[in-house]
Amino acid sequence: MAKQFWKGSSLLAPVPAALVTCGTAESPNILTIGWTGIVCTRPAMTYISVRPERFSHDIIMSSGEFAINLSTPDMVRQTDLCGVKSGRDVNKAELCGFHLVPASQIAVPIIDESPVSLECRVTESKPLGTHTMFLAEIVAVAADERYIDSSGRLSLSQCGLIAYAHGEYFALGKKLGSFGYSVRKKKKHRRQSGERSKK
Repeated sequence: MAKQFWKGSSLLAPVPAALVTCGTAESPNILTIGWTGIVCTRPAMTYISVRPERFSHDIIMSSGEFAINLSTPDMVRQTDLCGVKSGRDVNKAELCGFHLVPASQIAVPIIDESPVSLECRVTESKPLGTHTMFLAEIVAVAADERYIDSSGRLSLSQCGLIAYAHGEYFALGKKLGSFGYSVRKKKKHRRQSGERSKK
């Protein structure tokens, strides 16, 4: 298969279309972030990369806290709006009709409409060029009870999350497998007592 080789660029997709809240309950802001991910399991660590000219940059730099709120198809228009409007000019929570509620471990509010919110405390900020990377510990997770099954497990597939790829938003598609399924042994079905084998 023939390949074309280009200079290095940010062609990694899909990425989350996340809504990051910052500030306080009295003075909150929301920005849309695609540059985010998990960087460590124990302790649970994440990052977001924010342009210094963004209104939220200095808020996060000053407070050392933010929350990552995952988005759903019902929230896609608001997710886009929070990426193109500035908190300097508008109250984006009011503009989008979002309800902000208190987090459990940080002063930053979280978005009630989001199925999952990660409460984050910054451990390091690193200027990288066009963006500052905020490395943070995930100190708490808020999960909507509607998506927690009887065993207490969060069913992310039921949340209907969205992703971002090269300027476009996508709803996540059908499940193709689960972690480790390629090496998992198939369970043998036992014949019930009294069942006759067919010849």
